[in-house]
Amino acid sequence: MNFEHLVQVNDPLNPLAETLTRTQLWEGLVLRAEQPQLFVLGLDSCTILSRTADTLERELHYGHATVRDRVTLIPHETVRYDILATESYVGGTLTMTIEQPDALQLFLRFEYATTLPTPDTEDDRQTSEIVKSAYREADIDTVRLIREYARHPKQPDPLH
Repeated sequence: MNFEHLVQVNDPLNPLAETLTRTQLWEGLVLRAEQPQLFVLGLDSCTILSRTADTLERELHYGHATVRDRVTLIPHETVRYDILATESYVGGTLTMTIEQPDALQLFLRFEYATTLPTPDTEDDRQTSEIVKSAYREADIDTVRLIREYARHPKQPDPLH
């Protein structure tokens, strides 16, 4: 299953909306990569197994389930998560790309490519729509949490 959508970060038509800089958005995406338990419901812990200038190898612990992934960072542009499939977890990729069409607008594009099959029955299509909706809500929440972090960057656990 492939799925993508755009979350508007800055809305120049809404003067009440708090704006983020590209740097603040990027710092929030890095925080999400390094401390995903602040962003991902049900994630108990994350162990960073290795780190280079632009990659993280991680082990994510959800109760008794463990998922491994590789995070690739292209500074101030893109974060890509490559998730290894297991017997109990769907593998695939998630790419988050910062888009800034002009000085006032800022967006975050989320692109999912999973090993879930393309739905061919009505039940499968409904399940696919539920998964897409959950992804969309989690991504909107990611932007909300990044705003919280930007508002309180010095706190040790700024999102709680």
